[in-house]
Amino acid sequence: MSNEEEKELIRQTIPYAKEHRSKSWILFLSTLSLTILFFASALLVGYIVPKILFGLAAGLCFGRLFVIYHDYNHKAILTRSRLADGIMRAFGLLSLAPSSIWNHVHDHHHDHNSQFIEIVLGSFPILEKSQFDRLSRLGQRKYLLIRHPLTIALSYLSVFVVSFCLYPFFEDPRKHWDGLVSFVLHVILSLLIFTLLGPAAWLLGFAFPFFLMGLLGGYVFYAQHNFPGVKLMSNEDWTYTKAALFSSSYIKMNRFWKWVTANVGYHHIHHLNSRIPFYRLPEAMQEITALQKPTTTTLSVKDVKACLALKLWDEEKQRMVSY
Repeated sequence: MSNEEEKELIRQTIPYAKEHRSKSWILFLSTLSLTILFFASALLVGYIVPKILFGLAAGLCFGRLFVIYHDYNHKAILTRSRLADGIMRAFGLLSLAPSSIWNHVHDHHHDHNSQFIEIVLGSFPILEKSQFDRLSRLGQRKYLLIRHPLTIALSYLSVFVVSFCLYPFFEDPRKHWDGLVSFVLHVILSLLIFTLLGPAAWLLGFAFPFFLMGLLGGYVFYAQHNFPGVKLMSNEDWTYTKAALFSSSYIKMNRFWKWVTANVGYHHIHHLNSRIPFYRLPEAMQEITALQKPTTTTLSVKDVKACLALKLWDEEKQRMVSY
């Protein structure tokens, strides 16, 4: 693809990078209302089975709300709204992804998506095979631990608590003070719920939804750039458009999961133009021919296992390989 073809493709996405303001508000407020309702029900209902079901619903709605928060921070929806800004900032603190840290990390990710200089950075960094071989045994174990399926499953702790709150704060307290605020607020809420409502309410109405949101979000983070067929590029070969098309997956989902994830599976389009609102991504894919043949994965057990098996970039084979 030539430079002119890449520019033309980005130009084709521009008409879709316009929100329908009323639709943005309706989808945001309805998701927020459902999330609050399900959390409150999981905390206050007295029976265990309903608590589990409401906790499950809260975690799934919380994940959808997080993607909408992500869209807001990309200035795709609800721009220049003080009300939206206040709600989103509060949500960022409550969701363990405060805005200063999220924007810093996520903007860097978009600007350097799958760019291989020494290491591909992200929540789950990627090393080239020869680099891995030169590490000490301890270094190899640390790297494999970061990319271990259990670490991804426990993203509530590994990604949200550690990577999005504590690590940035200790690295730069002045810039990322909200990381500490988010963590302390989370601990206080946890203790209050445990003390006032009891261990069952805390486990099923607080810990379980956060764990579920972390599990879903962590795996989706991972599979968006760690999938069979992904292409990593050196600094000389890298372009923004090629990284979007060949280093970002399309996660094919049914209607239920598309709703839960707010269309986050259309990740190749999102990386091409992050100003496209989540509800217009399917429309862009349907109408722009060049976006209709992405490298695809799914949430099936087979594809999840295939993605999780990938550990290293093999420069000679030009593909991700297992360890």
